[in-house]
Amino acid sequence: MTRAHGIGIVLLIAASACGRPEPAPPSGTGGDPSPETDGNFTRHTYERNFVFISLESDSLFLVPWLMKTIETPDTVTRTARAWLARGGVWEGFYSERWLTGPTRSPGQVLPQGSLRLLVRDGNAIDGILFEEGPRSLELILGDVEASWTGARGGAFELLEAAAYIADRRVDGLVLDMARAAAGETPPGGDWALLLSGDSAVFVFAADDEYGGEVEPIYRGWASLENDDLQWPEARVDWRRTEAFPPARRDVPVEWRIWTVDGLVEGELQAVSAEMQSGEGPGPLLPVHALFEVAGEISTVEGTFVVRGLLVHERR
Repeated sequence: MTRAHGIGIVLLIAASACGRPEPAPPSGTGGDPSPETDGNFTRHTYERNFVFISLESDSLFLVPWLMKTIETPDTVTRTARAWLARGGVWEGFYSERWLTGPTRSPGQVLPQGSLRLLVRDGNAIDGILFEEGPRSLELILGDVEASWTGARGGAFELLEAAAYIADRRVDGLVLDMARAAAGETPPGGDWALLLSGDSAVFVFAADDEYGGEVEPIYRGWASLENDDLQWPEARVDWRRTEAFPPARRDVPVEWRIWTVDGLVEGELQAVSAEMQSGEGPGPLLPVHALFEVAGEISTVEGTFVVRGLLVHERR
């Protein structure tokens, strides 16, 4: 079967699969707020991320597409970035920032430049396509395996997926996550997607970023062969940090995951990283870091050796 024929079949399967709706925008204090608050416009921030993950022998294959929209009274600012990580090597292959006018659906993902989308009725995204000269990478989304709701109303879906790079197909999973917030409050804090062979997937997401008045609380989920687990109040502590001079900050490189009731206990270590510093008045600058991590997580179902992605951000 040629690659073109294979993609066509996958597209047909994805388009007809299970009537999956696009994740609803978060609600409540961190949700999709009204355009006006007490007569004054409130800044809105929307975050939408698609992360493809697959284990190939001893190597982790990652394709994170991270998208953010900031809505102000007259302008909607959109950013989208994507990386390919294989064998501990990170390649940033897409980065765009563009402005659009006010819209009724600021949180909707839009194509730009080399980014194209496969969208069906209801604005449900079935695929993400990148093509720039001879380079191409495609993510095709399939059936929903699990779905969860975050502490502040964020939507998380785990889907079957396939990635096509050059003439090669890689089967795996995609985490589709959507978060939002009003005012100067960011959409949420650090988060992680962890895979243990073909037997378990773990997701942890904080309700706030580090450095605030209150220590962030994580909500955790696990999709197992025989059961699904949830932890409404998990902790992810920094066990070791290293200096990141471009941002004049320390960043975590080892973590402990635990709950007070002892139902989950784990540890993670950074294997490789892609880190960027942002602009600001200083002296501490924003930092955005993607870590490939490895470790173990123990639950009532057993102990799982995991590998995956942990995203850390300080604004």
